[in-house]
Amino acid sequence: MTLTTLNPAAEPESGAPAEDRILSGAPVFTTWNEYESPDGKRFAGRWRSTPGAWRILYDEWEYCEILEGVSTVRHADGRSWTLRAGDRFVIEPGFEGSWEVLETTTKRYVVILP
Repeated sequence: MTLTTLNPAAEPESGAPAEDRILSGAPVFTTWNEYESPDGKRFAGRWRSTPGAWRILYDEWEYCEILEGVSTVRHADGRSWTLRAGDRFVIEPGFEGSWEVLETTTKRYVVILP
């Protein structure tokens, strides 16, 4: 066992939702992956998205803390959560719905893959 500090100088990576998942806009993602476990199944870092909406389907477990911006996450069953700076939450595997960025949003994340 060890303690690993996050790398705040991580190089940013650009991306976007898959084209067939976009519901509106043209969101652009920037990810600073500050930690990856040796087995490639655990990650931690920061993620930012510009406005837009896309369908989400989680097979991973993710802890998030919103650092800035406003987003709405909607579950396929109709429930929704508007998330702002300071909000912390967990998304469980099997979550299906959409993520809409209303104002450019930055979050800190911890992801555990199956």
